[in-house]
Amino acid sequence: MLREIVLDTETTGLDASRGDRLIELGCVEIVNRVPTGVEFHRFLNPETRDVHPDAERIHGLKTSFLKDKPQFKAVVADFLEFIGDATLVIHNANFDIGFINMELDRLKLQTLEMSRVVDTLQLARRKHPAGPNSLDALCKRYGIDMSRRTKHGAIVDSLLLAEVYVELLGERQATLGLGAAANSGGKTGAAGRAAAAPRVVAARPRRLASPLSIEDAVKHAEFVKTLGANPVWLRKAE
Repeated sequence: MLREIVLDTETTGLDASRGDRLIELGCVEIVNRVPTGVEFHRFLNPETRDVHPDAERIHGLKTSFLKDKPQFKAVVADFLEFIGDATLVIHNANFDIGFINMELDRLKLQTLEMSRVVDTLQLARRKHPAGPNSLDALCKRYGIDMSRRTKHGAIVDSLLLAEVYVELLGERQATLGLGAAANSGGKTGAAGRAAAAPRVVAARPRRLASPLSIEDAVKHAEFVKTLGANPVWLRKAE
């Protein structure tokens, strides 16, 4: 069973090194590249940092909306438990990991290693070097429905990215047969996986009628006699 976490964030601005903070975490669990329906989603209070107007125009999250939300330190244990040791699938991963690691470092916790991350932006650039390779552009390229997305949002973007990821790997057809298994139960989607049904081969109740008429059969037998006294197809195997 391959467990991966598709992850996205929203922030107060673009630069964690200059004090911008994490304000939304969205994670979608996929097993064998199929979403299980298990998600982790939190809005976060950026404490003394206000949301920059340019960032607000992108994701629609206001400072006033975030004031009563938990701080990162209140959700970090649940977040780390959720992602476990799974591979993290992120679009433009340096940005998101930079912000998460900034928050972890503030709490003196171990930061996330880039070695466990699959950056779908890098995958897209290798597969489509002419671009464009934004999440919007890739959804349009692959015909993925974006009607649920009016603004950027961590959980919605993670769900869209899960579909894009499968397309980038060229595994959409391979995953179709896994959907029912991955969605059938449990927190990881594995507990309810049913055994594959045995293949049943039905016997034909009676032989089909020959399309060859009696007259044609006689003509064929007479023709065969003209091909030689001892044709190869009538010889017994030695």
